[in-house]
Order: sequence, then structure tokens, then C-alpha cells
Amino acid sequence: MSLSPRAQVPPVKIEGPWTHRDVAANGARFHIAELGDGPLVLLLHGFPQFWWTWRHQMTALAAAGYRAVAMDLRGVGGSDRTPRGYDPANLALDVTGVIRSLGEPDAALVGHDLGGYLAWTAAVMRPKLVRRLAVVSMPHPRRWRSALLGDRRQTAASAHIWGFQRPWLPERQLVADDAALVGQLIRDWRGPVRPDEDAVDVYRRAMLIPSTAHCAVEPYRWLVRSLLRPDGVQFNRRMKRPVRVPTLHLHGSLDPVMRTRSAAGSGEYVEAPYRWRLYDGLGHFPHEEDPVAFTTDLLDWLRDSEPDR
Repeated sequence: MSLSPRAQVPPVKIEGPWTHRDVAANGARFHIAELGDGPLVLLLHGFPQFWWTWRHQMTALAAAGYRAVAMDLRGVGGSDRTPRGYDPANLALDVTGVIRSLGEPDAALVGHDLGGYLAWTAAVMRPKLVRRLAVVSMPHPRRWRSALLGDRRQTAASAHIWGFQRPWLPERQLVADDAALVGQLIRDWRGPVRPDEDAVDVYRRAMLIPSTAHCAVEPYRWLVRSLLRPDGVQFNRRMKRPVRVPTLHLHGSLDPVMRTRSAAGSGEYVEAPYRWRLYDGLGHFPHEEDPVAFTTDLLDWLRDSEPDR
């Protein structure tokens, strides 16, 4: 399927009420889109998307009195494509480095998919820089590791991650036929409501930026190949440290990528108020599938001065 003529928009710096700029952090350059003033809410995208996945939440957060910043992760969108640095510890330092570069003392982190994995990690590694945590469609890293290795259904649901372990072929598949696979994944991973095809075309165009496909799969290669390596074992031990910031955990009941059973129970790693929210009838992208319900829950969480009620 070729790209729609209506999708001829800039693949990264998409126009809107937000502004675009680059910030330096952790030895690299990161593209951000920002909107509003107030306490910082830093939004972290997942695969196979980029900052634009948070377009609905950015406007609502800014209207509610927050400084909404959506960043492109290393190797994606408008950020640097470095030859290395795609392990979760370094990617989490990218996130906390951006917080510092923005001149803020801390941030509420909102992360989806891989961005959620990094949000969990940043909250453990740099707890003073994380004010609150909201994780979407991603178990705690230790919970995810256990499910990937011990739950046959989760192992099957993670077929794309296992497929990423092959050299070169995944990158070629991701960009073939104008990144048609990106559109297929987004459609397959959602709930019953079909996506806006113009939005899907934007994600396809972003994947076609040179080197993006390779950089986008590198974190998943590390996650699997390091399972039994010393660096992976060390990271898993580090993640035993409890999360000590209030945490909101959001998940779609029909998520075919991260099973509800895999995500549920992540609260055992949180020594702070923890709230679990399961969206009936939504898939892997609840913030796009039902942005009104998702954003309402997120704002209620951020505003709640007593999240343990």
C-alpha cells in the first residue's frame, strides 16, 4: 500500500500549537515539541511511533496548566541517530538529561510501550528527577522479563521482538513498501476502533527517515540478547530497587502485545501510591484509541494531591 497524498506533511516537525526545538543531553541531541507553562510533564513515545503520538494529550495538559514536552527518543524522529547507546540504562539517562536541559527540577513522566519501560527505569535510577509516573501498556521491567521468559502466551505475543533479533532483515521489512509494516502493526495492535489512516501514514513516513528503522529495533535487541549477559543481569538486579513515586498504570484490556496478565502485578515494585486502570475494549494505544478517557484519567492523577486515597 503506497502512502496517501494527504500524508505529505513534514515527518517530524509537524505544525500545531506547540513549538519545536533541540536540546542537548547525555552526549546527544534530542528533538522536543513543547506547549504550555507550569510543572513539567515529559511524554515518552513507544514503538513504532514518535513524539506526535501525544498530540491529543499535549493540548489538554497545556490547557490544564502544565508544561507539556514530548521528546523523540534516541534514534527516532528528529533526535540523533548514534551508533550505540540503546540499552535502557543509557536511554533512561537521555530522559533525565532532557529534564535537566529544560531547566526543571523534576518532571512527571508519562511513557508508552518502550517509553514506559524507560519511565520505570528513570524512576529507579534518578528518583529525585521524577515527580510522578504514568506508564501505559508496559509492565515493570522485572515483570516484563519474567513474563517474556515464563509465560508462553506473552512469549508468543512478543513475536515481533524475537523477530528483531535477526540482523538487517527487520530494518528492511520495516521500510519496505513505504513502511507498510508500520501501518499493519498499528492496525493489528489496536482495539476494534480502526485508526485514522492519515495518522498511520505520518508514522510510516517517520519510519522512512534514514537509519530510523535500525535505531528503533536496537533497544529490543539489547533487551533479548542481554537476558543472560552480565550487563542484562546487572540491570535486572538494579531494577529490584522499588519505585518511590506515585504511579499510575494504564492498560488496554485487548492489548495483543503486552498481555494484561503480564502488566498486572507491577505494583509490587512500587513503594508509593499505585493506581491500576484497565480500559475495557482498548488495545495497545489507549492514548490514541480513546484520547478523551485517557487524558481525563491522566489529568485527574496529576492533579490529585492524595493519590493514595
